[in-house]
Parts: sequence; structure tokens; C-alpha cells
Amino acid sequence: MKTTKPDCIFCKIANGEIPTHVVYEDDVVMAFLDTSQITKGHTLVVPKYHLDNIFDYEADDAAAIFQRLPKIAQAMQRAFPDMQGVNILNNNGEVAFQSVFHTHIHLIPRYTNKDGFGLKWIPAKEGTYSDDVLETIAQTVHAEIKED
Repeated sequence: MKTTKPDCIFCKIANGEIPTHVVYEDDVVMAFLDTSQITKGHTLVVPKYHLDNIFDYEADDAAAIFQRLPKIAQAMQRAFPDMQGVNILNNNGEVAFQSVFHTHIHLIPRYTNKDGFGLKWIPAKEGTYSDDVLETIAQTVHAEIKED
């Protein structure tokens, strides 16, 4: 049974208890403008039921939530003809910069490479992970994959 969490701000928004600027809504998700607007049209897509993050998803949650992203992104592209791309972000856990613990996907329209948003990471130096180490990592994760 999919339920909401009474003290969750995104559950309250999805239930209509807190006003927002809705971009798209159906029986599964609500997409609304992020109040921070990193770029014009920055939208959050949230399920109407509570999941903390990706670690709470079942396959049907992922299918239901993520299948709606192209429809919303394509509408954004038509609405903003100067949009050159979109970043699709989903942060999971505090260490990964998740700040609201109700799963949500950011759709951040990109207009130029100087529009105020960027991603930065420092890859490990080449050779940090040998082929043997990479194979061990791959096998370790693979062993934990649960088949349906």
C-alpha cells in the first residue's frame, strides 16, 4: 500500500495542502516548479506517495515515476525553444546532497554552459583502480543483484 507521510513537505504539496506551481499532475506524480529556480523552468517530479529515496523503490515505482520524465522534459523543450539541454538529477542520502527526504527528480533546463549551474567531480587518477580491482568491484555488486 502506497501511503503519504504526514510531516513530509512534498507529501503535503502532492496532496494539495501547500500551494505550488504545478507543471504536470496525474494519479502517480506531481511535477512543480522548484522555488529556487536554478535556471528558468527548474522542475521537481515527485511521486504522490512517500518514498525516502531510491533505496526504497521497487521496480514498479521506478517504472511509474521515471516513465513520466520524457513527457515533462519534452514539454519543457517546446515551452522554452532556447533550451539547449536538460540535467536530470536525483540525489539519494544526505551525503549525496539530498535535502528533502521524499524522493524527487530535478529537471534543470540548460540554456548555455554559463547559465549558473554546473556539475563538478574529480575522477580518480588513471591507474587507481586496476582491472583486477574493477573486476572485484563489479563481481561484488553483481552478487547482490536480486532477480525478480
